[in-house]
Amino acid sequence: MTQTDPFDFVIVGATGDLTMRKLLPAFYQRFRLGQAPEGTQIIGVARSKLSSEEYRERGAKALKEFVPSDSYDAAQAEAFLELVQYASLDAADKDADWSTLKSLLDGHEDRPRVFYIATAPNLYVSTAAAFADKELISPHTRIVLEKPIGVDLASAEEINTGVGRYFSEEQIFRIDHYLGKTTVQNVLALRFANPMLERSWNSGTILSVQITAAETVGVGARGPYYDTSGALRDMVQNHLLQVLSLVAMEPPASLTAADLRDEKLKVLRALKPMSPEAVAKDTVRAQYVAGEIDGKAVDGYLTDLGDDTSTTETFLAIRTEVRTPRWFGVPFYLRTGKRLAEKATEIVITFRPQPWPIFQDAPKPSRLVLRVQPHEGVSLTLSSKDPSKDEFRLREATLDVSYPEQFHTRYPDSYEELLMDAVQGDPVLFIRRDEVQASWRWVEPILAGWKEDARALETYKAGTWGPDSSKDLLARDGSKWLEDF
Repeated sequence: MTQTDPFDFVIVGATGDLTMRKLLPAFYQRFRLGQAPEGTQIIGVARSKLSSEEYRERGAKALKEFVPSDSYDAAQAEAFLELVQYASLDAADKDADWSTLKSLLDGHEDRPRVFYIATAPNLYVSTAAAFADKELISPHTRIVLEKPIGVDLASAEEINTGVGRYFSEEQIFRIDHYLGKTTVQNVLALRFANPMLERSWNSGTILSVQITAAETVGVGARGPYYDTSGALRDMVQNHLLQVLSLVAMEPPASLTAADLRDEKLKVLRALKPMSPEAVAKDTVRAQYVAGEIDGKAVDGYLTDLGDDTSTTETFLAIRTEVRTPRWFGVPFYLRTGKRLAEKATEIVITFRPQPWPIFQDAPKPSRLVLRVQPHEGVSLTLSSKDPSKDEFRLREATLDVSYPEQFHTRYPDSYEELLMDAVQGDPVLFIRRDEVQASWRWVEPILAGWKEDARALETYKAGTWGPDSSKDLLARDGSKWLEDF
């Protein structure tokens, strides 16, 4: 672990679910590893009238609930919470009482200072303006913006331009926690550290690519937010397009932020545009209705939302292409949804079949599956001679590597590395402004087509893999989703 000097990390929106469920547990894990040294301050900022001690009590409950039992230690949690302070403040209001926060930061201008904005995106600009007005932005200050950056290209540009009045692009860290997942980063290692794979990573060898992010949970308490967002804005515009760009990018000149993000941007700009005809033909959108998860009855989306009507999609599947010589003619399938049959985030690379038959059995195409979560690992499915048959018959065999078992280590939560990268000023795993622009430019025609009902909203039972039309999307190319092989 790269050790750090003391730093100040200010979390705006510090009483929210993200802070309690993810950010404080992530800092606790890094404290255990010595990356949050004595003198560090983690300062929670929110409007709730709490003392630092009362906030630490909330933090203690969150650590006990959300830190895995095998890494939770009560004494270490207590020691970590000594670093935590709290300031009651509406950070988007210049006229509020800023004295507590200013006193905590006074005299620390020469050390790293991070403002993490875990609030609604419409408060990003006013919050940045307030930091500037109170003269809290030093040369060593960074600002971290949670997704989503806007709801469309225009609002994203408004946020980026507004925050950019007070922070330089080098100081703005747009976070996408999928890039903090070690298994997502491992796409780079598998491709570029293993020439046998990289030399096969093209349309001459690969038949199709599918990227799935499936959840078994419903919208829960996020219902009001989710109903204004939907799966396309919530998952595709950021997470899945970032994963796609890592899968499809050309080798970067180096792993520096500039080189890596340049290559990702080229992929985003090379995505096949979604015309109204393509939206009708190459997308599926649906909403879950009542069904069963793990043998238990669960409600439909409208019941979870507490509303009678909604056209918000909780499932989508999209077929697209990357218009580069490497990927000519290779379909890329994106799929995400709530209340699906299993929780799984995975990348499936299907290789082209044998071009001529010499076996009695037609061998199934080989598949490389990169499991992002859960059961982090990689598997390669191959055809082999069936040892139970005298005649030459084929049988599938799978070479499987579980990363936790292989490396005998805890796989860190995605926020752990990202938080420390922000402290250290390393932007390589964060999103650049032009990437946000390119993503929204590709997504907006889909949103517009759905608004005009170019593709009707379907339904699917909770506990299934979505509507049958998502299977038809692949069947046109003679392909299947992984669970159907």
